[in-house]
Amino acid sequence: MLVAEGKSILKRIGIGRIKIYRTPAYDISEEEIRDPAAEVERFNDAVQKAIEQQGVLYEKALESAGEESAAIFEAHQMMLEDDDLQDTAREIITDQKKSAEYATQTAFDQYAQMFAELEDPYMQARSADLIDVKMAVLDVLLGNDTESLQGTEPSILVAEDLAPSETVKLDKSLLLGLITREGSAGSHTAILARSMNLPSLIQCKDIDDSWDGRMAILDGYNDRVIIDPTEEELAELTARREEDLKKDALLQDLKGRPSVTLDGRKVRVYANIGGPEDLAGVKENDAEGIGLFRSEFVYLHSKEAPSEEVQFAAYKRVVEAMAPRTVIIRTCDIGADKTIDYMHLDKEANPALGFRAIRICLTRKDFFKTQLRALLRASAYGSMGIMFPMIVSRWEIVEARKILEECKAELLQEGHKVGKYELGIMVETPAAVLCADDLAEEVDFFSLGTNDLTQYTCAIDRQNANLERFSDTHHPAVLKAIQMTVEAGHRHGIWVGICGELGADPSLTETFLRMGVDELSVNAGSVLPLRKIIRGLDLSGQAEK
Repeated sequence: MLVAEGKSILKRIGIGRIKIYRTPAYDISEEEIRDPAAEVERFNDAVQKAIEQQGVLYEKALESAGEESAAIFEAHQMMLEDDDLQDTAREIITDQKKSAEYATQTAFDQYAQMFAELEDPYMQARSADLIDVKMAVLDVLLGNDTESLQGTEPSILVAEDLAPSETVKLDKSLLLGLITREGSAGSHTAILARSMNLPSLIQCKDIDDSWDGRMAILDGYNDRVIIDPTEEELAELTARREEDLKKDALLQDLKGRPSVTLDGRKVRVYANIGGPEDLAGVKENDAEGIGLFRSEFVYLHSKEAPSEEVQFAAYKRVVEAMAPRTVIIRTCDIGADKTIDYMHLDKEANPALGFRAIRICLTRKDFFKTQLRALLRASAYGSMGIMFPMIVSRWEIVEARKILEECKAELLQEGHKVGKYELGIMVETPAAVLCADDLAEEVDFFSLGTNDLTQYTCAIDRQNANLERFSDTHHPAVLKAIQMTVEAGHRHGIWVGICGELGADPSLTETFLRMGVDELSVNAGSVLPLRKIIRGLDLSGQAEK
């Protein structure tokens, strides 16, 4: 038996075998080879297998995401079939007497660099595709089994850390728990864990490759993982997990009931999602709407900037499925810790304070218009809210609204239907709080993003695990900022919600309701527990006995 400690994200129990999430190694030798003909044959076989793999991926994407999303794998096949590219690699093998791996890396990198230096943005984007297909060929040559990175059986996944782009690729149905060496309570890995009600442990410094395949218990109540538990421990914590499941079952009785306090105060309890694949959890937990659709995950799922049609399909699916309940979609919040290669964003010393969210959208108008057109078209299929992130000044709303109206006029002229929608902003900076009265005159609602609001108010990088002890989500300044925002919104007749992680904190539910918060949007697993708390509150001063 071995016990390792970390920081628990949820007080839950996870039991299962460990699966180490390993990024494939690409150790490529530059030494000369003795048999170029054999290496050419290895290269030819690897290219052919990679082409076949892209065909399989095409069929999978076609079934799950549609023709346009699948088309990228057709493009990959065409790149791999390119005679000039293949001939360049073969020449490196025969003329320089280099391995198939070295020739693949060198030839594909050369072509990728050529595309990256072109002025046409479309051709520049092909550079990233060439890197993708290069990795596909190298994986074949090196015997890297990329399908088994997560494994094919349910397991407790163990990793150094997971970037947002990696978390969106995980098969959530196979996750029994999640353990990372790095990470913070405000990281996207932690947000994923909470959204799935998934037992998770971060900052577990004792992770070891020898854990792979061994039975383990992730004990979220005691901030630890037990490797090779005894029969007694397994029985005790299995019983504890069963108790949790029974409590979850009792919450099911709250489905279909309103989130209303004992004294009659109605509160909207919505869910946060990253994409259409999260709809099942929203409906299973009976959320009254979607208060935050993080549209940037549509971009993170794509190998290139998603087209208007791809985005329209994603937004329409969610809006239509939730109708007549409201779906609030945040426009692309890329930047800071959420980076995408095809966006070609410059490296920044302080990315959280840099080129991100609405700043990118207002600078790259065509990029912004593609999303706005897709959103407006989807608005015809249900009840929608459009929300701009990272707003700090009134002029940003005015300019964004102007572009939105321009898109609406174009769509109507083209014969598209556009429905009614509310327009709102994320309040997530001290600047937005202090200017809330001005900003409220331009929008229909505010939604407080408490993750970033805490970060910017307290000057605490929420991705920095070394600052955990200094980070206080209950800091008086943060709560004061929330109160000020609610009061400013109500002065101007608009509603105010909370869509950050703090909205799911049960110790603050009564505080938020007494402040006058109108809506709480939380991870789907927190909807019913939050409804239970709300239904037990008496805001007139008499608590339920």
